[in-house]
Amino acid sequence: MLDREGFRPNVGIILLNQRNEVFWGKRIRTHSWQFPQGGIKHGETPEQAMYRELHEEVGLHKEHVRIVARTRDWLRYEVPEHYIRRDARGHYKGQKQIWFLLQLTGRDSDMNLRATDHPEFDAWRWNEYWVPLEAVIEFKRGVYEMALTELARYLPRLNHHNRYLRSGMRPAQRHGHEAPRQEEPAPVQPEGGGESGQD
Repeated sequence: MLDREGFRPNVGIILLNQRNEVFWGKRIRTHSWQFPQGGIKHGETPEQAMYRELHEEVGLHKEHVRIVARTRDWLRYEVPEHYIRRDARGHYKGQKQIWFLLQLTGRDSDMNLRATDHPEFDAWRWNEYWVPLEAVIEFKRGVYEMALTELARYLPRLNHHNRYLRSGMRPAQRHGHEAPRQEEPAPVQPEGGGESGQD
């Protein structure tokens, strides 16, 4: 299913754990790493496609995650001609993607890279939010950077209350006002570009 410009509708998934680290998957039998992604089938909404791909590639179901945010518009990347099947050349240009930022509400053990007979990944790990773009196939780096940058503002605030519990103190509350929140340092963006993988 291509649009008039030759782009295939697709979804990308940035999956967070409770420390705002992201799921980083190694494409099967390659050295490149990427986020889960996949095509939107005819009749599917981007959200329906996202849940389907999440299960097919990572083994998670809807009840294991919470949607935090999604990109407002399609983000596009072109695929170099030598990666395109010969019979599709001239029609297919690349992908246009809606990216979803999800938070894992289940456990790491809920993940299963072998949920289908055609696994996309053979290894995974948690990585800091600004992933190493040099590990991503080159033509996807720009769209990864755009997705990470747009969605960074929606990162959940990390809960620092446990530091008070450890030290036996409670956050001060005076005259009905909460203690000022500690500001998180702004994320440092990488100098490179986006991410990799082919779907």
